[in-house]
Amino acid sequence: MIVVGGEALVDLVPGKSEVDGGLRALEPRLGGGPYNVALAAARLGAPTAFLSRISGDRFGQALRQRLTDSGVDISMVQGGDEPTTLAVVALDEHGSASYTFYTEGTADRLVADPGPLPAEASVLCLGTLGMVLEPGATTYETILRREAERGVLTALDPNIRADLIPDADAYRERFLSWLADVRLLKLSVEDAAWLAGGADPVTAAKGWLDAGVDAVVLTQGADGIAVHTAAHEVFVPSAPAHLVDTIGAGDTVQGALLAWLHERNVGAVTQLGAADWEAALGYAARAAAITVSRSGAEPPRAAEMV
Repeated sequence: MIVVGGEALVDLVPGKSEVDGGLRALEPRLGGGPYNVALAAARLGAPTAFLSRISGDRFGQALRQRLTDSGVDISMVQGGDEPTTLAVVALDEHGSASYTFYTEGTADRLVADPGPLPAEASVLCLGTLGMVLEPGATTYETILRREAERGVLTALDPNIRADLIPDADAYRERFLSWLADVRLLKLSVEDAAWLAGGADPVTAAKGWLDAGVDAVVLTQGADGIAVHTAAHEVFVPSAPAHLVDTIGAGDTVQGALLAWLHERNVGAVTQLGAADWEAALGYAARAAAITVSRSGAEPPRAAEMV
């Protein structure tokens, strides 16, 4: 079973109609990086559970229902009276998204440590705001270290939201401290450059391998996806897509990779050869191409991947 931990939130995405001052009306879309990863993995057929704290408000109810409708196990979802985190989305002329977050006093950042994950949990995936906002970030860090110690395949997507990181240098140091417990690191080239203080993403990836990571997957937007390991460097181009927006594209890559690994019972990414990585990245690229053809984060289902 894949366990995904982190925030569940509501993206407020610009719609087609205009309101006062020429502003576009905002339409709610359920999301959050880890939430989207869980949806993607489950929809692609992998047994997946979500670990978070979700509000009891109307948004929270919808978040839970969508998880259930997508086949995600919500037995580890905790309830809270606090409001749901909101993200106001701005889209540029190319459909690329930027975000303004409203996180003060919200439910997801107050997640409690559930203790050791169930024995059937073979993968733990964390990232995005869950690894930034306290006290939840410390909770997830504790879970990461504990599950890595017992041999779970650990995956991380930092999915940097720089506006929510008050001390960039302190976060970069904390990120480096996680790497000995991370087997699969997936991130965009932009996030890699930010974490490396502006250094070349490929150079940074090789340094993170030296720090203990088994595989670094770098997403390059429309240019494709690459993986760097001690033994291999593999690149696949992006799959053809009709772009609506990029919301959830990277999350879909992560969820699809985890589903591909689970289906093949891969317990350690060091088992994979170059041909395996080419197949895995190609599968993730096809899944992401479907997501970007839709408004908001709407990962594909397995039947759409044939």
